[in-house]
Amino acid sequence: MSEAAWATLTIRTALPADLGELRRVYRSASLSNPGDAPHLLAHPEHLVFTGDGIADGLTRLAETGSEAAGTVVGFSTVIPGLDGGLELDDLFVDPGFRRRGVARALIADAVESARAGGYRQLSVIANPHASAFYSAVGFVAGDLVTTPLGSGTRMHRWLAEDDA
Repeated sequence: MSEAAWATLTIRTALPADLGELRRVYRSASLSNPGDAPHLLAHPEHLVFTGDGIADGLTRLAETGSEAAGTVVGFSTVIPGLDGGLELDDLFVDPGFRRRGVARALIADAVESARAGGYRQLSVIANPHASAFYSAVGFVAGDLVTTPLGSGTRMHRWLAEDDA
């Protein structure tokens, strides 16, 4: 992908027609971590992105290129969470586009949307491979939790206006 195309990273609400590309990103991103791949391959049901948030407008995608011919490079889904807050349920970036700011852009988009909705906190359950990233973008570690894929840390990001 050329630098010119990369400069046109846009984030928009995912549509039902995007499901195939979101599934591609989900699967490739999920399998790209050597620590997770063996378990996922042994439990292929965890490699299927259902797209449950798409119909409700909860899934946002990042794409490069033109709107007519963009390439989906990542996505996030934010759902209602505990105590009336919001939970970042999905954050996946195509392995070929990592370390280029896609995940940070998706987090910024989620934070902006949450603030606009009057929310004060965004939470996520981070697996051990992702917790350093979430810390770097303003999340603070909380309790350890057990998930179907192993252990994780519930992390929170406060959404005060001056916390940009």
